Amino acid sequence: MGELGGVWDVVVVGAGPAGASAAYEAASSIDADGRSPRVLLLDKAAPPRYKTCGGGIIGPSRDALPPGFVLPLKDRVHAITFALDGRFQRTRRSKKMLFGLVNRDEFDQRLVQCAEKAGAVPVTGVTVTGVEQNGDEGVLLTLQDGRTVRALAVVGADGSAGRIGAHVGVAFDQVDLGLEAEIPVPAEVAAAWRGRVLLDWGGAVPGSYGWVFPKGDSLTVGVIAARGRGAETRAYLKDFIARLGLSGFTPSIESGHLTRCRSEDSPLAKGRVLVAGDAAGLLEPWTREGISYALRSGRLAGQWAARLAAAADPVDVRRQALNYAFAIKADLGEEMRIGRKLMTAFESRPRAFHFAALGLRPAWRAFARVTQGHTTFAGLARSHGLGRSTIDLLTRG
Repeated sequence: MGELGGVWDVVVVGAGPAGASAAYEAASSIDADGRSPRVLLLDKAAPPRYKTCGGGIIGPSRDALPPGFVLPLKDRVHAITFALDGRFQRTRRSKKMLFGLVNRDEFDQRLVQCAEKAGAVPVTGVTVTGVEQNGDEGVLLTLQDGRTVRALAVVGADGSAGRIGAHVGVAFDQVDLGLEAEIPVPAEVAAAWRGRVLLDWGGAVPGSYGWVFPKGDSLTVGVIAARGRGAETRAYLKDFIARLGLSGFTPSIESGHLTRCRSEDSPLAKGRVLVAGDAAGLLEPWTREGISYALRSGRLAGQWAARLAAAADPVDVRRQALNYAFAIKADLGEEMRIGRKLMTAFESRPRAFHFAALGLRPAWRAFARVTQGHTTFAGLARSHGLGRSTIDLLTRG
């Protein structure tokens, strides 16, 4: 059995932001006897590996990072150009940084290194194909090569199409297709984009938008739209790149992936198994931003997985699992509820969103405060000032 032998306190499946954060938190915890759990972090691919992702690190993401974590920033965003399907462009600027941009391969690898430094054991090249639970005996994971791993608690962070989410019973009510191209550009083109991103609302498909994120000598250009309209979405990206004047440059990477938002009543735990990040369907429904949700849910999952591993009896196991679900729903779940309202309104009235961002200073100020981490969409909705008025204006029918 070698490095996978014995009974692990916590096994985390998936070494993206959610999984690495969960492994870090679990390994950093200390039980009543002053002992840290044995934590195993599994992933099918060895880092660094490319991920289809804009790589925007907003304030909530930054605040959820391990202490002392140094972000491998490729750019610092101080300006956003908003457009409505290529028209009515206007750039809004902020003296303070709005958010940072990273390449996911570097970012994810540093998170795994933090987890390893905290005591977690990373093992790559393994795929989980089966999950069995047997009460007090814990969880038995079967790997693709036939080996098995035993754990007292498991965190599933293996993506929205992963095996652990299916075991827990996670269901999704919003699925979108994101397409992206990494485009190396000459120095003069890179300089024109430095410190500024583009958000282009309302393409051919309702609820869609495109973006340009600068990353040093390359641009990350992408679009996202509802699944089921693949040909239209591919045409959308091609036309978007052409409109930007970037068709003459050859992409170094072209990729796509599906983002999946959880159904509100979908489970977050089953017995000794918790899910976090994409595996739980946790992301912002309107912007489809997922890194902050992965980091925050991963940290919570790691904390509660350590408690699950130390649970004295089945009643305590159930209590800890319910507490984890409550913690997620009270925070990220509330944010997703507001995000769903924003998405519903955006699908039917993209022009209202665009002109609010351009013409209403409170709307821009609210957007900036969310990206900088001073508040969330849910926080704005709970406030009694202009932030709440802006949310009400945008989401009313």
